[in-house]
Amino acid sequence: MDTTWFTEAKFGMMIHWGLYSVLAGEYKGQRYDQKDKALRGWAAIGEWIMSRYRIPVKEYEKLAAAFNPIYFDADEWVGYAKEAGMKYIVITSKHHEGFSLFKSEVDSYNIVDATPFKRDIIKELSEACARQGMRFGLYYSQELDWHEPHGGGYKDTEPDLKGCVWTNNWDFPETEKKDYSICFEKKIKPQVKELLTNYGKIDLIWFDTPLIISKEQSMELYDMVKKYQPECLVNSRIGNGVGDYRSCNDNQIPNDYKQIPYEAPCTLNDTWGYETFDNNWKSPEEIIRIKKHLNERGINYLLNIGPDYLGRFPVPAIEILRAVGKD
Repeated sequence: MDTTWFTEAKFGMMIHWGLYSVLAGEYKGQRYDQKDKALRGWAAIGEWIMSRYRIPVKEYEKLAAAFNPIYFDADEWVGYAKEAGMKYIVITSKHHEGFSLFKSEVDSYNIVDATPFKRDIIKELSEACARQGMRFGLYYSQELDWHEPHGGGYKDTEPDLKGCVWTNNWDFPETEKKDYSICFEKKIKPQVKELLTNYGKIDLIWFDTPLIISKEQSMELYDMVKKYQPECLVNSRIGNGVGDYRSCNDNQIPNDYKQIPYEAPCTLNDTWGYETFDNNWKSPEEIIRIKKHLNERGINYLLNIGPDYLGRFPVPAIEILRAVGKD
């Protein structure tokens, strides 16, 4: 598999965006305490709020009625990435919450059918990337799906890090009755096919959190990607040793030199999804230092931005990106 463009890119933008941006880290008088070291990691980040506070599906679904990002401008977002010197963008087409930022014929829980916005974010961003010469990638949570009774992760149900669990066991508590293959066949495979066939050229698919997905299922997804998008790269988080390049753990900055294509996904502040109160921004100097450190070791720097529910990048993030681009 030719990974030349990827290894030459060195710097990319990740975008975590979904219904969780409406809550912005707060729920019924409760807020993630970013100062609590026990909460650092995936339990303290905006996109995990549904699991953190065990929000029922029917209640969480109501967020869709409030999700109307009237300030979303795909060309503006791509422009910010270009200003920073980034060469590719990866956006969450569906995160663990199960809500899709694209029109899906297999599940109406998506931005076109379930929100007042009624525009296909993935379509608009794909077209903006094509216009501006930016490589385009899609994050897709292929196993965890808290909206589905048979979403994965159910073999590890012990609460960890202040109560978070991998699977939705508050709405769907009967673990012994769960069968991920049902979710895989009903939703995951059809939606991945939609992404591969409805949005032009896709440069990479960024899968995540493989826990119980089988080798056969990982290979089925991988083969589907290659069937519809032969040049599309697949990251290692598809699971079971499959993939075209390796993704580090979140916010991991390796010191060793890599001989195969590698990427480090990292946050600009403490969270991936937007939180109103997370102002622990890395300085432009720190971003430049990390990028240099990673690139010298053959590792791409994938730097995350969490837009707010109106479709705006936080002003500090924009200022940092512009300063980085001037280096």
